[in-house]
Amino acid sequence: MRVLRGLAACCAVLAAIGHAAELKVTAVNRLPFVRSAQTIELTAAQLAPLGVKDLATVHVRNAEGRELLVQAVDTDFDAYRKPDIVIFQADFRANETLAFTVSEGARQVYAKEQFKAFGRFVRERFDDFAWENDRIAHRTYGRALETWDGEPLASSTIDVWSKRTPRMVINDWYLADHYHQDAGEGADFYSAGLSRGCGGNGLWAAGRLWTSRNFVDSRVLASGPIRVMFELEYAPFEVDGVSVSEVKRVTLDAGSQLDHFRSTYKTFTRPGRERALTTAIGLKKVEGEQVEFDADRGWLLKWEKVEQGAGEQGLAIVSAAGPLGPRADDKLNHLVLAPVPASGAATYWAGFAWNRAGHVTDAAAWKKYVDEFAQGTRSPIEVSVSAAPR
Repeated sequence: MRVLRGLAACCAVLAAIGHAAELKVTAVNRLPFVRSAQTIELTAAQLAPLGVKDLATVHVRNAEGRELLVQAVDTDFDAYRKPDIVIFQADFRANETLAFTVSEGARQVYAKEQFKAFGRFVRERFDDFAWENDRIAHRTYGRALETWDGEPLASSTIDVWSKRTPRMVINDWYLADHYHQDAGEGADFYSAGLSRGCGGNGLWAAGRLWTSRNFVDSRVLASGPIRVMFELEYAPFEVDGVSVSEVKRVTLDAGSQLDHFRSTYKTFTRPGRERALTTAIGLKKVEGEQVEFDADRGWLLKWEKVEQGAGEQGLAIVSAAGPLGPRADDKLNHLVLAPVPASGAATYWAGFAWNRAGHVTDAAAWKKYVDEFAQGTRSPIEVSVSAAPR
């Protein structure tokens, strides 16, 4: 999961004595359980004492001196198109503190085999957008699918692709064009349709769910090897007589079963007639499912059989901060509601796990994973940066 970017800026004394050759990063897990594939984020400000002009030249080593996979990411997508953070990952034991050394080196170049996250616009398949990491894969639907003669669909749902390989499969599955059949690596067994699928969202007003249609534009902000991050733009849609537009940013890091979603809404009303919005986040209803909701712990989860007799899977929604809820289900979905902040940006986590992938194999393991993930969002890895000892 993503981690807060740090607790303190680097010491101002470094600026007075010139650039540091190395920086020391200390990362602390305050929780009493193992936390794997935790993403550490270092900001450009924290890395400034190195004097690097290009964050893609930043290198990170662990305490044993082993170089780690590093990715420079442009999170604000401003006019400069320059990375503003550097990320890397580490596994933590319970209550463990780890140390890392940061230095400047050659510009990072990645081999195909190093990619643990990837995503792209798929024009050749009716404008899909598909994304994945080393554990899960998703897609959502673009505008061209709405007018397809074969099977048109207008839906902003989040689809599930079940994979049991750590390698990136999106390009190969689209190329072979038989991804609804399992050839050994998994398949698209899930039928999201008009439901919210796995964490799709909408707005709740007048006692019902209002949703956008298929996305109309997309842009990739990062595409591996550690993080895939992209934005989808939706045309304005009606919400109880008010026109609302949405830009959805999705982030998925390597090793995570859950994606981070941020939907930014804009209403088109006359001044003084603005209306408060309530977001609704959903999981598709299916027969025979086991559903559990804990508002205080911040999650809604379910365990169900996969279509086509392809095993079982868990799906979940996790609050980005604080309690989750209340519930407000409709015919197709289990829904949780939350007020949209004054900023217009509503955030949450959602994702799934397929038992045949081998990471999460039953309902009890899924509940444990989701609950610990939720605890982690409230107690992120604590990061500090200082000058490395000379």
